[in-house]
Amino acid sequence: MSRQKRMSALALAFGLLLCVTASALAQQKDKGKRADQQQDVPERERNVKKEKSSMFKKWIEEDVAYIITPEEKKAWNKLQTDEEREQFIEAFWRRRDPDPDTDVNEYLEEHYERIAYANEHFASGIPGWKTDRGRIYIIYGPPNEKETHPSGGQYDRPSYEGGGSTTTYPFEVWFYRYLPGVGSGIEIEFVDPTGSGEYRIARNPEEKDAMANVPGAGLTLNEQLGLSSKADRIANSGAFGYTGPGAREQDSPFTRLQLYTDLQRPPQVNDVLEKNLLHTASSPAEDTSALNVATKVDFYRASDNTVMTALTVQTDNSDLQFKDVGGVQQARLNIYGRVTNLSGRRITSFEDPVTTDATVAELTTAKDRKSAYQRVLPLSPGHYKVDLIVRDINSGAQTIKSVGFEVPKYAPDKLATSTLVLAVKLQALNDQLPGMFTIGPYKVLPNVSGVFKRGQEVGIYMQVYNAGIDQTTLRPSVDVDYVLVKDGKEIFKQAEDWRGSADSGQRLTLARLLPTASLAPGEYEIAVRVRDKVSGQSLSPTAKLTVTDK
Repeated sequence: MSRQKRMSALALAFGLLLCVTASALAQQKDKGKRADQQQDVPERERNVKKEKSSMFKKWIEEDVAYIITPEEKKAWNKLQTDEEREQFIEAFWRRRDPDPDTDVNEYLEEHYERIAYANEHFASGIPGWKTDRGRIYIIYGPPNEKETHPSGGQYDRPSYEGGGSTTTYPFEVWFYRYLPGVGSGIEIEFVDPTGSGEYRIARNPEEKDAMANVPGAGLTLNEQLGLSSKADRIANSGAFGYTGPGAREQDSPFTRLQLYTDLQRPPQVNDVLEKNLLHTASSPAEDTSALNVATKVDFYRASDNTVMTALTVQTDNSDLQFKDVGGVQQARLNIYGRVTNLSGRRITSFEDPVTTDATVAELTTAKDRKSAYQRVLPLSPGHYKVDLIVRDINSGAQTIKSVGFEVPKYAPDKLATSTLVLAVKLQALNDQLPGMFTIGPYKVLPNVSGVFKRGQEVGIYMQVYNAGIDQTTLRPSVDVDYVLVKDGKEIFKQAEDWRGSADSGQRLTLARLLPTASLAPGEYEIAVRVRDKVSGQSLSPTAKLTVTDK
């Protein structure tokens, strides 16, 4: 073979090798491209952008520093893009919106109003939101009561702090009736030991005592009598070392430390409760195995378009777990409810504690009784449903219950009545302050079950609306008869001794106690027959009751 032919053959073989190699590389590249396309999105590298401004840093470190939960903070720290952060913020406020069906997020607006208030009123060399008072105000809002001593000075200790007089630093005491996740009757003391205006949460009542380290000054009564010394304050666990009669358990170092710890936590988000209630709303079954929960809904006219709707929840104390709290046996319930209308739109929600106390000697008797709770809601006429979660805090037992009801419409020119309520307790308030179960000038505790022991008085309460006015006396002219029926026969009838005038406009209140000592055990019906002598209209609402020997 000539030299020229050998060179041509080698060139052809080399060209073929290049083609095969190029083809193999192309196939490998194509496979790699397809594998990359099939890779899960979360495992691929994202187009990460750094924060465009300090807005997000301010939001997480200042705006929501006190209300964001540890789980939410952990999720925030994993976010990489501004778009993810914006979506997180939107979801964060949506979880806390008390009424998602409206355009306004009341929680968000209230939160920033509290921050502005804190910065305006609690600043002291540092922004108000950074102070202890600012933090508590932002999380829990204004206290129900507040005691202020802006200049300190002479202070006469109450008996539960050991008595005696001393001089204090400036201090404040904030009182909250209830703080979710913390407890009931919460008292928070703030002290300004430096006089700079920066009040700090006191971990014990002695922090306000300016004479604590001055020998012989600011003594308690026991210290004045030589029964103890200032050194004993450290060893004893009460306020100012006082552990005698009247000393409060809430002033002990351990209770104060627990309160201080609880106040550091962000407020509860009822998202879990809402999910449970949403599940309940979509399921026809109710979970009532844990606690025996009875409910009753009563209605009282407030105006032409508003009806005061009283929701009463009752549980058996025998189902509850009592725990020793400072020598007192205590059962604690937490009641959460959500009210929706016929279309499923949330109208309102509420959450309240119920506490039942008894001494050791009273415990057996207390367990035979019941615990009751009432929430009064102003609603417009229409159909509603309330979804309830009733939880025993001590045992963790929980019952979920749904109750449907129709709020009546009261016509302005038609004789009408409120619900006829049979009450286990009915008494005039007189000088007592209004509270739970208060209806006008009376305290009315409904008997949800309608069962009364023989000898127990039955409270009968009802309001009458739009009664005609007698032009001679200028008072409503109404005849009222109380009738007790058993087996279809009237066994008792008594007319109302009517001398009173209307409570408000044309509203009349009927309140009477019916004795049961002479009644045989059995089932009865009470009818209140109302006749308007001016218009001729009449009504006869009824209610059933059972009298037992036990």
